[in-house]
Amino acid sequence: MRMLTQVVVLAALAGAGAAWQVYGSQVGLPPPAQLLGLSRNNAAQQGRSGAPAGVPVVVAPVRTATVTERVETVGTARAREAVTVTTRISGIVAAINFSEGQAVKAGDVLVELDRQQVTAELDQARASLDDARQQLARARALRPTQAVAEARIDQLEAGARGAEARVRQVQARIEEMKIVAPFAGRVGIRQVSLGALVPPGAVVTTLDDLSRMRIEFSVPELFIARLSPGMAVTAGSAAFGSRRFEGAVTVIDTRIDPATRAVRLISEFDNADGALRPGLFLNVELTVQQRADGMIIPEDAIDPVADKAFVYAVRQGRAERIEVRLGARLPGEVEVLSGLNADDRVVVRGLQRLRNGVAVDVTETWAPRAG
Repeated sequence: MRMLTQVVVLAALAGAGAAWQVYGSQVGLPPPAQLLGLSRNNAAQQGRSGAPAGVPVVVAPVRTATVTERVETVGTARAREAVTVTTRISGIVAAINFSEGQAVKAGDVLVELDRQQVTAELDQARASLDDARQQLARARALRPTQAVAEARIDQLEAGARGAEARVRQVQARIEEMKIVAPFAGRVGIRQVSLGALVPPGAVVTTLDDLSRMRIEFSVPELFIARLSPGMAVTAGSAAFGSRRFEGAVTVIDTRIDPATRAVRLISEFDNADGALRPGLFLNVELTVQQRADGMIIPEDAIDPVADKAFVYAVRQGRAERIEVRLGARLPGEVEVLSGLNADDRVVVRGLQRLRNGVAVDVTETWAPRAG
């Protein structure tokens, strides 16, 4: 009986060993022979055969190039000069001297109001002025004979000056009945009709100087220390496809909006062909800074930890973990401001298996895709 028990135990151990040998590798167990020291492990075999024993990684060299730091935002186009043309006095529209969309010069008469009544008042004022001047001339001619008192002459002189003022007053009213363009530009849609009675302040049309356009936009206060007039601005709109408009910053607001924590900027653009229109929504890129010798690496090389960024540089066949300070973001790449040397190589594949000082085996050198 005792012999039978020993046979059963040996058979069970043999079966367990066979199962370990066959299925142990699937669950991560080493072979029994290797555990008992009867077989060499793969690392020893690789070491004796001369095969690389480091962690396989893909690296990329640090690239040096010109880095342009931009801020992307949105803006609205405004005319350099824009005004809503209105009437100053009440009257009936007697003439309309412009067409909608027409280019006009400064001083051109756009609309004339009926001035028959005011013209009659002007004739009456001039007649009164002539009479006052004649009376004053006769009185002055009689002064040597002392036939006219000095007080009378003074009254006549005051009357003549009053008549002159009345003439100028009526002439000013006549000028108010002419609605003129205050500056050169292009008129918009007409808002009045011939023969209409318009009150004071009635809108006649709009006038915009489209030769140069102003684009207003805002940038975060983070960039306030680096803003200055003359900085390059590029704008685009879906209405014009891939066309880009080039301009420059002309005005930086003296205040920061406390609600948005942003500062407003105004840039000017040449608009010789009139493509830009007031109110147009634009995507704006502001060039904040340009560095000719920026160090660039792939984004995949960055190992972020909390608010810090690390990379693994391959130096003397080992991975060295280095903290870096990042700069501008580029498509698929990032600028490194400090921490790396221009001749370094950084790991872009295999970061998960690396530790500081671990030996690495460079299997491939990463290269950016064309374009």
